[in-house]
Amino acid sequence: MVQVYNCHPFASQHIVPAEQEPGLVCCGGGALFVVSAGGCKIEAYQMQEDQCPLICRFSTMGTVHNILHSKVGDYLVTIEEKNNATYLRAYTNWRYQAAEKTRVGVRLLGHFLRGSSFRGAPKEQMEIIEIPLFEPPLCMACCPLTGDLLVGCAKSLVVFSLKRQALTEQLAMLDFERVLILHLRGWSPSKVAFCAGYIAMQTELEVLVVKLQQLEKTCATPDSNPLLPVDIMAAAGLAEDDVKKEPLTPHEPDDFFVFPKHLELLGENARDCGVLMSLEWTGMETEARNKMGITYVLYRRFAPDFFQGCSVEDTCLHSLQLQLMNTGNREGFSDVSVSEPFCMFCFFSLPNAGYMYSLKNTVELISTYQYPEKSHQAVLCDRFLYVITRNALQCFSVRCSAVAARAEDPYIDTTMKACPPFTMEVCGLRIQLFIGLKSLCHDGNHIVLLTAADVESKEETERTARKSVESKEHKALTGIFLAVGIEPSANPALESFLSRSFLPRKTSITSKPKEPNDSGHGWNLYVINTVSTLQLYREMVEYSKRYELSQSCVHLLSEAHLLLRAALLSPSRSEAADRVQLQEAFQENCAQLGDCFSRLDKRDFHLALPYYKMSGLTVTEVIHRNVAMFNSAGGEYRKGFLFFLKHSLYEETMEELNEETANTVLDIFTRAEPGQLPHVVSSSFMMKASPAGVLAHLEQLEACGAPSVTLTLCKAAQALRLEDLQLYEQQMDRHAEMLQVYGFIEEPKLLVHGRGKAVVPTQLAQHLHDTQDGLLVAAVVALHENSKVKLEEADLFFQGLCKDSVDSQSTPQLLVDFWEALLVASSQEAIIHELLFRLTSVYIDRITRRDSSGIRALKTADDLINSCSHYGPLFPWVSILTPTHFNITHDHQEDLQKLQSLLCGPTLDVSSILPLLEQLPDTDNAGLSVHVLCATKLGKHESSIERLLDCCPQAIIPYANHELQNDKLVLWWQKLFPELCERTRVSSGENMILLAALKETLVVVAMELNPLEFLDLLPDDGTAHFFLPHLLECSHKNLRT
Repeated sequence: MVQVYNCHPFASQHIVPAEQEPGLVCCGGGALFVVSAGGCKIEAYQMQEDQCPLICRFSTMGTVHNILHSKVGDYLVTIEEKNNATYLRAYTNWRYQAAEKTRVGVRLLGHFLRGSSFRGAPKEQMEIIEIPLFEPPLCMACCPLTGDLLVGCAKSLVVFSLKRQALTEQLAMLDFERVLILHLRGWSPSKVAFCAGYIAMQTELEVLVVKLQQLEKTCATPDSNPLLPVDIMAAAGLAEDDVKKEPLTPHEPDDFFVFPKHLELLGENARDCGVLMSLEWTGMETEARNKMGITYVLYRRFAPDFFQGCSVEDTCLHSLQLQLMNTGNREGFSDVSVSEPFCMFCFFSLPNAGYMYSLKNTVELISTYQYPEKSHQAVLCDRFLYVITRNALQCFSVRCSAVAARAEDPYIDTTMKACPPFTMEVCGLRIQLFIGLKSLCHDGNHIVLLTAADVESKEETERTARKSVESKEHKALTGIFLAVGIEPSANPALESFLSRSFLPRKTSITSKPKEPNDSGHGWNLYVINTVSTLQLYREMVEYSKRYELSQSCVHLLSEAHLLLRAALLSPSRSEAADRVQLQEAFQENCAQLGDCFSRLDKRDFHLALPYYKMSGLTVTEVIHRNVAMFNSAGGEYRKGFLFFLKHSLYEETMEELNEETANTVLDIFTRAEPGQLPHVVSSSFMMKASPAGVLAHLEQLEACGAPSVTLTLCKAAQALRLEDLQLYEQQMDRHAEMLQVYGFIEEPKLLVHGRGKAVVPTQLAQHLHDTQDGLLVAAVVALHENSKVKLEEADLFFQGLCKDSVDSQSTPQLLVDFWEALLVASSQEAIIHELLFRLTSVYIDRITRRDSSGIRALKTADDLINSCSHYGPLFPWVSILTPTHFNITHDHQEDLQKLQSLLCGPTLDVSSILPLLEQLPDTDNAGLSVHVLCATKLGKHESSIERLLDCCPQAIIPYANHELQNDKLVLWWQKLFPELCERTRVSSGENMILLAALKETLVVVAMELNPLEFLDLLPDDGTAHFFLPHLLECSHKNLRT
């Protein structure tokens, strides 16, 4: 049984001034429709006004057995009977009947464009549209998004599409087109529901939900229920006597009925329910014919439960409904182009229990409602479930907004935002007594109830008489046992025996029933107005104070939270103007829930953090709320509050605390969790705390246990705030630098405050920059490698440290030192390539500008070559181009060697830095070395040979010995030898460098070629005695091999 609170969701009620006893009622679009008991007249009343004035009344063409209103199109659809024939009719433009003697047009569906009644000027008149069917209609439903009509027949479901054509600015004509027939095998639905392509159907004990949707061409398999024409349907065996039956065993007599067991199939498993469905497309849009398919969503089967106080006859499903949950961000759902709902729910009910399922994304049971007595009808809306029994209107909470909130906001159920779970137990908000409730319908903020005080029927009289006789028998037998000294209540078996009925079921009751009153039955038709969300919310808050700091308080406040969420997700017109107040109430409720979770030792105490974040309260305000409660109630600070406080400090999402509040926070953690003090005092929001007081708390903590490196660093930071350098040095000397790096890893906020683009160095970091920059760089590298800071944050950190230094206009040297140290330590490919590009850019920029800041780097080129695999030893020919005594400053010599070392290393991708080379001239050997290194790594050896011969021929032989190997060996005689011969001839042999290089080249060529190949290379005008020794050496080598 659900918990029932005594709230007041109903504001006022009006009696509808109907003249005749209502037979059927329905409502929609702000109007109430009453079908008289005779079934041939419909009266429409205005529910939005007091006293519910009459809008119009009109006669129907037959006796109405079922009536339904569609908000889209504002039309009525009825199932009527006349002359033992059943008809389906739609009444459009019914509001024109408010004028007396207005004409009425009658036509078949699909004829309004080509019918003669619309030729000429358009007429303002009500239209009755006759909708022909192959089978008699049993039930019907309208889609609230599109206004399309679904009709349930004995063996099929028929979908009619609503068509609209504007004749004038004020006048629009409606019509229907039959677009789809769903053939059912073995099912005859008693009720259907239709919304956004979802179709729900119900029999006495079964519910099936399917979805019509567009299928990809590749998914058109036999299991996808493709569209079948009529002849294929006949071949499929859908004969009239096809009924879904359970096979009977030979021993089962015919006078017994075997109930199937309970069954629930969700999602794709619902395909195994045994209900076969086939589609037949009948619409004009043939391009959609082969793309439509059926997806099974939900199947639920019940068996009569004899232990719930209901007879077999009473165990029957009712109130099938599909409920769409819109959101405030998806307005305009009445547009026919909107086909995909945000959240979809399915509700159906047994006499003793109701069930609500979520159908979107994951299909699952959301809520189960156990009614206190037998229900007759139920209606589900966004915020409540209304249920009527014989003598009561019951209002239950729902979980639609909990599901919709999670579907809309991905931050729900994180440390950012929270929402009560949809698995939370539902509750009853009100049970309002009425006499003889018969029917219930709902529209907006109005509930319509039909009551009738019936005289007892013959069956009810017999049931009362039977109970009277059974009671007499029970008393007589109990008296007999007591006379012989046996107490029946002391023997469970005897008590069970006496509880049985000894009166045969077919025994007639001779008691004469009451004659029905000739004057008829008393009846009333009520329109009940619901209270506004804000008013009900305030009442629920007041109600929750009765259960302050208990589970019932949390439950009631959570119900109020979901009520406000529902109003904010899909606000009604009446509450749109109150949206600001709703938002304020929502934040107030979040604060109340935050208080509950912060002060109760509950398993989900962590929810205090997101609820306080959503409340809009500052951290200072939250602290004062909890400290005031602690001071008044005593005890200890609870887990939820401490969890909120720690996360607020660590996430750095709060405002800076003033001195009083910061000292209060210190007292809180000293009392509750002293081990967290080093992390708390390192927060940027605690900067206004008294440093002497902080140091005293840390001294007290150190006295209670073994000192840690982090605690020592915290004390050193507070000593800096006190400008006590002696105490600072004393604390820093207690641990080696490597241990201090581990301390900074444990608490990064000792060096860095803020995240993202708001990174700020601490006072301790600034002091280390001035005194121990090596320790500072090592610590930040360790923070990066342990994912405490990102590369961009480290860049901002060092730029902030060096903003007042002499090299602030360019890349600070300390930042370059960090990049070089990180390149040594990092193993991440993306970080390595990024660092290589940055360092190359800095080196080229410094070599090009040649302005010195005078700040020496932490590591020299030799240090990097020895410690980092990305820096390679310089090639011999590079050292010839730029020797160590090269005529540039020391700083630029180091930058040049580091750049050359990177180009000599195995990792740098030269193609990525080609745009950077454009700013570096090759007019001197420094630039030439870089350009030749890049060209060589790109495979441009021939152009490199030419550039070296032009600018530095003394480096050509070392270059050739190092680079012209393996597959490049042929360049010795194909490129280098011809170039040297030509340049030596031009210099008339006076260039001794070229001449020496030519001799070295001839030695290599003579070793690699045979004599004939060697002779072919010799120039025609060459001097014989110069080449002869090499030719003889080539011949001797050839003879030896």
